[in-house]
Amino acid sequence: MNNILRIVESQIKEKLFHGRVIILFGARRTGKTTLVKRLVEQYPEKNAKYFQCELLANKEVLETQDPEKIIKYWGETNLVVLDEAQNVGRIGEVLKLLVDIHPEIQIVATGSSSFELAHKTKESMVGRVEEFMLYPLAVSEITDKAGWGEAERSLSSWLQYGSYPEVWGESTREARGRLDQLVSGYLYKDVLMYAGIKNSGLIKDLLQLLSRQVGSEVSYNELAGILGVDRLTVKKYIDVLEQNFVIFTLHSYSRNLRSEIRKGIKIYFWDIGVRNSLIQAFSPMELRVDNGAVWENWWIAERLKYLKYTQQYRNNYFWRTTDQHEIDYIEEHENKIEGFEIKWRKDGKPKSLKDFNSAYPNTQVNIVDRKNYWEWLMS
Repeated sequence: MNNILRIVESQIKEKLFHGRVIILFGARRTGKTTLVKRLVEQYPEKNAKYFQCELLANKEVLETQDPEKIIKYWGETNLVVLDEAQNVGRIGEVLKLLVDIHPEIQIVATGSSSFELAHKTKESMVGRVEEFMLYPLAVSEITDKAGWGEAERSLSSWLQYGSYPEVWGESTREARGRLDQLVSGYLYKDVLMYAGIKNSGLIKDLLQLLSRQVGSEVSYNELAGILGVDRLTVKKYIDVLEQNFVIFTLHSYSRNLRSEIRKGIKIYFWDIGVRNSLIQAFSPMELRVDNGAVWENWWIAERLKYLKYTQQYRNNYFWRTTDQHEIDYIEEHENKIEGFEIKWRKDGKPKSLKDFNSAYPNTQVNIVDRKNYWEWLMS
């Protein structure tokens, strides 16, 4: 799938050579290395160079924090890519030093853990950095070249195996094998390494519990009781999983009613294939009992990818009352709110729509189902 043009690539190119470090975040295997190597190929006149920071020699040179030694190691160049830069100790200080002394050299750094790289760069790189995010393949990236017909034909596979570049478009057997390998080989690596977490068994058990609760409210206390740990440990692990781009959270929306859930949280996976692999649930949508949860997770993740890639900044929530009336997904922007009730099959108008409109007059709630999902996905 290297022939699919990633949306963020053109955005990065617009920001090159303006005296700022470019940082590209994203989970492992989402295509960061492919993208930055393509950048290197596109700028031969800049003598662009690529350095993998997991290699000890590259890591050690950068950690000297000696600008002249680093420049000598790089050789003559005006564009340098530092892949998986979070492996370099005090990387924020290194990048600040280099951009201050050699602003003519464009540095592009990638990181598979915002928990590590963002914390290392944020304080020292204020005003000197442009940040971008790369997700598993988005609907908008597939349809840009192949059209909606390709997305529609591939939807069933998408909902089973997700859209990691190495999985997308493969045969059923190959897709499942690659996905299982990705989950077991890469999913835990950054979480365990960069957060200092040693209990891989607990992480796996937590992820499996979260996989089965997609679309439902999550209770830290309940998870802690099941796992036999304290609430703060569960919260820490969930935060780390989010910082490593495995999951994302939605918080409950509450403004008017006393009956509204005020501190609720729902957790989704950035890639539905990862979720399915964790619990080995790969049945077609027509045969599974969790098709509503799978559809909800997939649609919300795709909607968020689209908003982030098109730089539309909105607050994202769900809405629920104590008597279980709910709107699956809400966007708030410019003092306006819009709701989305996400259904695999349209089965009438939910009562919750009337309740929500009563609580928040002049708001629009859209019913998203199998037949019209694309209308709301990219707008």
